[in-house]
Amino acid sequence: MSNSQMFTHINGELGLIVLESCKELGEKINEHIKARRKVEGNFLLPAREIRFSNGEGKVKLTESVRGKDIYILCDIGNYSCTYSMFGIENHKGPDEHFQDIKRTVSAIRGKARRITVIMPLLYESRQHRRKGRESLDCALALQELERLGVQEILTFDAHDPNVQNAIPLLSFENLYPTYDILKTIITEEKNIEIHKDNMLVISPDTGAMDRAIYYSSVLGVDVGLFYKRRDHSTIVNGKNPIVKHEYMGRDVENQDVLIVDDMIASGESVLDIAKELKSRKAGNVYIATTFAFFTEGLKKFQEYYDNGIITRVYSTNLTYISPELEKAEWFKRVDMSEFIARIINRLNKDQSIAKFMDATYVIQELLENKVSK
Repeated sequence: MSNSQMFTHINGELGLIVLESCKELGEKINEHIKARRKVEGNFLLPAREIRFSNGEGKVKLTESVRGKDIYILCDIGNYSCTYSMFGIENHKGPDEHFQDIKRTVSAIRGKARRITVIMPLLYESRQHRRKGRESLDCALALQELERLGVQEILTFDAHDPNVQNAIPLLSFENLYPTYDILKTIITEEKNIEIHKDNMLVISPDTGAMDRAIYYSSVLGVDVGLFYKRRDHSTIVNGKNPIVKHEYMGRDVENQDVLIVDDMIASGESVLDIAKELKSRKAGNVYIATTFAFFTEGLKKFQEYYDNGIITRVYSTNLTYISPELEKAEWFKRVDMSEFIARIINRLNKDQSIAKFMDATYVIQELLENKVSK
């Protein structure tokens, strides 16, 4: 009898298929579930992602999945995964990771009781709507998973949750790491004072305003907004360059500020905003984001930290964090493995996860505990 066969539930045995892109996070999730259920053994089901020398690939499962409740974990943003093609080392991009998800579902061959795909970073989430003659990648991808027999999709902080309208009959859960981010900030920043008289939450653009308003409301502080003035006559790296960031909000002098966004790509925007805030004599500048890509490296962030412009950057481990970033003194990782383990544990037992969709109450408890200390 295999390890996974030891854990039988009326709702189907739990099986975790963790693709190589999500190995570290998946192993932590497995350990948390084992601890919650007080069991020995392993919920992980082995899966081999095979690449042929010409770049073609396949996924092979080496253990039965019949009747199991399968959860497939994949980080489509993990650029550290490599394979050899014609003797050249290639790094996997989002397209290749998504193809491996489809290969895994195909290898299951309809034998599982239920298939849930956990994509913390939603595939093609920034291409969620059409503007003129262009592709609609995210919607097409979600519909493809539905056709393959996936019953549920879990993701975090989707760029636009409305994309779920492309699959109206499929369960689509968009989760947020707000509580875990704030808990980590409060734990790490011993001297931080969260009060309306000495702190603001800043939205880096109009698109992130809803997120900033939520942070400000649960923290009980004011909110400010930067508006990106772009040059729409020019396109650089697929987007219109920013001419200037215009600020709307109350005075930031001597105020600590928390800039919140869903992702950091190059980081140009948040660094420009941090510089603008410092020119207005702001205190500590903290940056909190769900996904940190740092597509143009870490050098500029280190420079801004050394010059006292930014104090700390907080981001989750929902996408790949390089060893170099992990070591940076200005960066703190927010571990989401326990949160995901709780979600999987409840879903496997057909229990509601509604209380995990709104973190307001637990955040208020967190803040009360900080005050009492």
